[in-house]
Amino acid sequence: MSTIRALFWDVGGVLLTNAWDHTQRAQALQHFQMEADEEEFHNRHEMVVSSFERGKITLDEYLDRTVFYRPCPFSREAFRDYMFSLSQPFQDVLQFAQSLSSSGKYLMGTINNESRELNYYRIEKFGLRNIFRLFVSSCFVGLRKPESGIYRLALEITQIPAAECCFIDDRALNLECAAKLGMHTIEMDSLDQLRADLQKLGVSP
Repeated sequence: MSTIRALFWDVGGVLLTNAWDHTQRAQALQHFQMEADEEEFHNRHEMVVSSFERGKITLDEYLDRTVFYRPCPFSREAFRDYMFSLSQPFQDVLQFAQSLSSSGKYLMGTINNESRELNYYRIEKFGLRNIFRLFVSSCFVGLRKPESGIYRLALEITQIPAAECCFIDDRALNLECAAKLGMHTIEMDSLDQLRADLQKLGVSP
């Protein structure tokens, strides 16, 4: 078995809560009493989410098309602030990732789907620059998981063979393309399970 030299991590659902997944969107609709507009919001979101997560439109443009296309009894700033507040850390997983990074044994990177403003906020708020050397984020590279191109780009940037890389995600579909390229993959369920699965690959702090 090849020695693992690079660890690539999903962010939402692994290191932090999801930034703007269906659960967070439902919370926002409830918080701003928009439940009656849920179907319309969902339809509008689905039409623009690809552009949003690929960095093709800004957060303000996204909100223009999904929320503020008509008058609202709350401000844009209030909605943005609430969106950001939904991001919360999984401290134990962050600490484990930090220990792996601090060991100096592994190149640490992310492969994550994220809109630009939320991505920057989460990187800064939760100190992710202290853990990861590179961020292969959909908003930066114009590709989204589970497209094979985003995993191939991570391999090309790092110039580390797929057999010496491991990708960690909480969704099976996102792991399938990585595995087809020859990367080791781990479906995250809990920190104990993640730690055990990494140890099977010879990975430890």
